[in-house]
Amino acid sequence: MVQHSRVSLDASFAALADATRRGVLEQLGRSDTSITELAVKFRMTLTGMKKHVDVLEQAGLVATEKIGRVRTCRLGPRRLEEETAWIERHRQLWDARFDALDEVVERLKQKEKIDGRKKRE
Repeated sequence: MVQHSRVSLDASFAALADATRRGVLEQLGRSDTSITELAVKFRMTLTGMKKHVDVLEQAGLVATEKIGRVRTCRLGPRRLEEETAWIERHRQLWDARFDALDEVVERLKQKEKIDGRKKRE
């Protein structure tokens, strides 16, 4: 399960690393769209957009369906829950580290104030 989760996270984050693919997901969040319409919207070749859609589809973020000559894209079955949980765990870790750093800085400020008073006396 851990290996599958890691592969899934890797595929998702790799897919989300590209601005065009994030834009495609935003567009599909509004409505299902054909690859041709996506290519026009993003000013790309049909082949280029197909490659982006393939990456998103392999990550489970987009599903496509071919009806006649038109391939329509929609949001895929994955809801980014694993990715959200991973980000949240790491956000909490960073928050804890920054909180600890804040405490150290505050103690140093207090010590500096006390040491400054002693020197003046």
